[in-house]
Amino acid sequence: MVVPRLLITDDDFALCQAIADVFRHCGLDITTARDGQEAISIIDSGDIHLVLLDVHMPRVSGLEVMRYLRSRDSALPCILMSAAIDASIQREAEQMHVYRIVNKPLRVSTLRETVIQGLNEVYGWKAG
Repeated sequence: MVVPRLLITDDDFALCQAIADVFRHCGLDITTARDGQEAISIIDSGDIHLVLLDVHMPRVSGLEVMRYLRSRDSALPCILMSAAIDASIQREAEQMHVYRIVNKPLRVSTLRETVIQGLNEVYGWKAG
């Protein structure tokens, strides 16, 4: 497999950049988006292997991005990030086959393990 391309989508610019730095050190190709609308444009224009999505963002939420992907029969693995996951969000995410939900505040080690595990399960990629 080529170097996996990870899309990190969060309206918190500093958090987005911090997460990007973690995954650059893992050898991934990183792209960032500030909201769901930008994420959809990036997904539509290139090869993305896994998406990290903040649930609560202006304009287009992480769940709306997932709805868009699933409406196109995309099986692109998505990891949702949120400080406020309630039962209805959890249920809807599970119905759309979310890969995982990660709670904020984020633990870098947990996030890294989750992304690497997802890339391994879906694509057979192993971190170098």
